[in-house]
Amino acid sequence: MTPDWLQPLLDTRRLRAVPASTFLQRQGEKQNVFFWLKEGIARAVYHSEQGGERIKEFYFPGECCFLYLNWLMGNAADYSLQMLTDGVVAEVPLSELDKEKNAPARLALLTQQVMYKEKKEQMFLLNNPQQRWQYVQENFPDWEALLAQKDLASYIGISAVSLSRIRGRLNKG
Repeated sequence: MTPDWLQPLLDTRRLRAVPASTFLQRQGEKQNVFFWLKEGIARAVYHSEQGGERIKEFYFPGECCFLYLNWLMGNAADYSLQMLTDGVVAEVPLSELDKEKNAPARLALLTQQVMYKEKKEQMFLLNNPQQRWQYVQENFPDWEALLAQKDLASYIGISAVSLSRIRGRLNKG
């Protein structure tokens, strides 16, 4: 169900299907829109010059998908936004969030993001890798079935091999 504060932003937007692996936003490009995911899963991912990648966050159906810091600063995207699965999205110009009539949406999005970021920072600062994995399992129980192990490992700041070892130890438990 779409929150009341978001519905006015979506009322005039057309939905479009996007296949898995599609880049909604490329790292280094100006971000002009945010995406609302009706269906599918997306990720914010940093691609290094050496070919590595780091997952910043995941987006699921019913969520708004965009880079908050780049929106607030007005600079180029630090991450790419990429579909992990086939999906359906609506595009909303970020300029809509600057309009007074959309202040409730802007406040709701910022509040949601601050809470998410505080929880993630706490997860990283207060936990070792095994505890971070257990945090993900407890707080996001569906993720293990929906996301690739390499993406989950990147999200918690470890390699896929390290995550495999942690999972093995915990399963022996």
